[in-house]
Amino acid sequence: QVQLVESGGGLVQAGGSLRLSCAASGRTSRSYAMGWFRQAPGKEREFVSAITRGGTSTYYADSVLGRFTISRDVAKNTVDLQMNSLKPEDTAVYYCAAGGSALQLKSRYEAAYWGQGTQVTVSS
Repeated sequence: QVQLVESGGGLVQAGGSLRLSCAASGRTSRSYAMGWFRQAPGKEREFVSAITRGGTSTYYADSVLGRFTISRDVAKNTVDLQMNSLKPEDTAVYYCAAGGSALQLKSRYEAAYWGQGTQVTVSS
């Protein structure tokens, strides 16, 4: 089993920044690729970003490319999402996920484990 706990959400004005963190635990947690998804009210959960087990390769949704940066601290077993130049349309609950590969994690159906989510609200 893998447990994922997100932190760092909150309320920010448009153009501001937030940093989300996901702490992973469990005997096999380091063997998974990690990623972030988000879900706005009335919409499906969508892919945001993913990173490989070793943290050497990353993937981003077109909507966040150039604004968001995913990183992984293998020693601490954490994954962060630095979000800059935030827009009101970034408002959503953000979920951390673990899956078999970072490329597969571009689909929410490939996530094996999910965190509980953290709310991000961007005001205009």
